[in-house]
Amino acid sequence: MQEGGRMLATILEKVSQQINPGITTKELDRAAEALILHGGAKVAFRGYEGFPATICISINDEIVHVIPSERILKEGDIVTLDLGLIWQGFYLDMARTFPVGKVSFEAKLLIETTKKALRLGIKKARPGNTVGDIGNTIQRFVEGQGYGVVRELCGHGIGKELHEDPKVLNYGKRGEGETLKEGMVICIEPMITVGHWKLKKSEDGYGFATHDGSLSCHFEDTVAITSRGPLVLTR
Repeated sequence: MQEGGRMLATILEKVSQQINPGITTKELDRAAEALILHGGAKVAFRGYEGFPATICISINDEIVHVIPSERILKEGDIVTLDLGLIWQGFYLDMARTFPVGKVSFEAKLLIETTKKALRLGIKKARPGNTVGDIGNTIQRFVEGQGYGVVRELCGHGIGKELHEDPKVLNYGKRGEGETLKEGMVICIEPMITVGHWKLKKSEDGYGFATHDGSLSCHFEDTVAITSRGPLVLTR
């Protein structure tokens, strides 16, 4: 999984370098597919619960699972790339939010806050802690900065399947939920909103967007629980 995670991180970085005003989300999807197949891995998302593409690409108020299309990225947008692959029978999953050209101070601050929330959550991914410890840490930090934490979606276990137990919420109480054990692998993925955390279906009928139209941001890593602490596989 560490080998596959390094491959996935490299691919996402290469795709992100193509993010510029004027490119379509479909073009980014084609680039991701080509890179995955060229590396000898398999696409993870296509066909999963009917998803028809390689990568989920969400813009501005959209949070996750939006289908790539002929939509064109514009200067000032923020765009989330959520990508997975299968390497030697194991799934890897990660997400990052990127600015498109010059973006507002509000958008920059949202991205930095979400990135830090992920970093803080990962620090809690140790044997003996619980998934509630991760969620509580993310929630307290994010809400302390004045943002909303999405409740309707969450992180998850990962391995031979894309989504396994346990659910890894981005909110909760310390000590609650499943206890983390050495050898487990989980996806930690804070999803943050400038406004209210409630979601609605996005225009494509598949993804999710903020109910009030406010900006949203999503960062995700696949993390192994080890005796020496959290090992981030998607770097």
